[in-house]
Amino acid sequence: MDNAADLVLFSNRVVWLADDDPVSPGFVAIRDNDIVATGPREQAQAHIGPETVVKDFAARPVMPGFVDVHAHMEVAARTLYQTVDCRAPRCADVGDVLDTLRAHLDAAVDGWLVGQANLFFDQKLAEKRLPTRAELDSVSTEVAIVVRAGGHVSVLNSPALARAGIDRDYEAADYSITGMPTVERGEDGEPTGVVKEMDNLLPLPRISGENLRHAIRQGVHDLFTVHGVTTIGEISETVEGLREMDRLHRDGELGARLRIYLWTPGTVSLEQACTHADWLGLGAGEDLMRIHGVKMFSDGGYSAASAAMKQPYVLDGHGHHCGQVALSPEQVAAALKQTAAAGLQLAIHANGDRAQEAMCEAIIAAGGAPAGAPAPRIEHAGNLLPEPEATALWRRAGIIPVPQPVFLYTFGDFFPTYLGDYGKRGRFPFRDLLDEGWPITGSSDVWIGSEERATNPFFSIWCTLRRQSFFGEILDGDQRITVAEALRMHTINAAATLGEGDRYGCLEPGKRADVIVLDRDPFACSDDELLDVRVDEVYLGGKLVHTRSGSPA
Repeated sequence: MDNAADLVLFSNRVVWLADDDPVSPGFVAIRDNDIVATGPREQAQAHIGPETVVKDFAARPVMPGFVDVHAHMEVAARTLYQTVDCRAPRCADVGDVLDTLRAHLDAAVDGWLVGQANLFFDQKLAEKRLPTRAELDSVSTEVAIVVRAGGHVSVLNSPALARAGIDRDYEAADYSITGMPTVERGEDGEPTGVVKEMDNLLPLPRISGENLRHAIRQGVHDLFTVHGVTTIGEISETVEGLREMDRLHRDGELGARLRIYLWTPGTVSLEQACTHADWLGLGAGEDLMRIHGVKMFSDGGYSAASAAMKQPYVLDGHGHHCGQVALSPEQVAAALKQTAAAGLQLAIHANGDRAQEAMCEAIIAAGGAPAGAPAPRIEHAGNLLPEPEATALWRRAGIIPVPQPVFLYTFGDFFPTYLGDYGKRGRFPFRDLLDEGWPITGSSDVWIGSEERATNPFFSIWCTLRRQSFFGEILDGDQRITVAEALRMHTINAAATLGEGDRYGCLEPGKRADVIVLDRDPFACSDDELLDVRVDEVYLGGKLVHTRSGSPA
């Protein structure tokens, strides 16, 4: 039988996510890596031969795999492997943090004990402040202790400061890695222990070799595959990590496609990124893993008060500054030209509205993306939009905004704390953006300090519907979207943002057979029930890569 499929999946609730979002009983026929036919149940017989495997999931929905366009998987995998979890609410106050660190002193690696804390840790602890250098010294004056609060702010004890060479005469780097580095000092000129945008300048312990390979394998599975994520837009961390990912894919041990954005200058220089084919030597095949783009930072994070804003920060201790734009128009123009010549997509981190405006103006001044080049991405555009008219500038620049719904929960509470009334305007305006025609996406931006559910797309989907913050406030309920729109944000819209909407993201013939099976129908769930949706099976290119323990056969 020439048109027989290798595998045919039936369901009474196939969530196609093609045009008009039809959901209906039907089948998906798979041969090799691809979907070869779809349609009503009664049409499936033409694709079933004597060797075809047939599975009928009855009421359990079948849908395309999720696409996470912005993640730091390697960072998150390493974090799971060798940090102490101090995140709120499991640690409710500073005393809990100190007790947790004290109980794990024997887990120090190379003389370092690294605590993982949330973004906006100072707002989530009962005291509304970070642990002090002296308090961390009370845990140990021999072990170097650092509490990394989400990757933009960290607190070091005295041994950690000494190991990092940070003293009263230390001068922070004058270039951006995740934003402009800062060392906070007291009135006496001595470092307080708080540093900002400096985690990649600290001599923290690293894992390598088989330990790194194991961490990445486990991290992809536990953080992504079990939640139905079949494609990850990965922001690189290390060259060694990239090579381990390649090895794992060549050995058939990773359950997600990887679209890599090389972080410059954090991982490699811009020139190295654009000449990666000459030296990196990946062998897994571009269908599973490819160097897709370059990631740069134009400002820092809100938690470090280093996102570049058009209005000043108001939080005590931050003064009246507005953050700093760390990329010049010349740097943006050069990056656009070089990435386009290399066939790579440029992604620029721009948290603050002033940073976004500056990046768009730089792109316009450079003449936009060169002909034939992928549209540039502005990471975090759409999280805070105090001036709705700014989207007109986005259009002129031809950018793709990449917001993160999970941040509504993570720090939607704190925009007003840091920015006053200006921070109450335009928080995660997804309804307005969709109505304007922006095919926005959802992504985890998982990093050290992310919330525990950050990589579960159904948590992100819940955020777009429930719009509930960390402290339980409903933020701008008029910006709620529909379940169908939220699912599209995490599938077909996300695939289009990567420039691969023709490859995956919906269930139709010709697409890769990236398919997941759910334990219940998300369209029949209340908002809060969406948090309980589980993924029973995951297929990557037609290959079963995950079955949930306890799910029906």
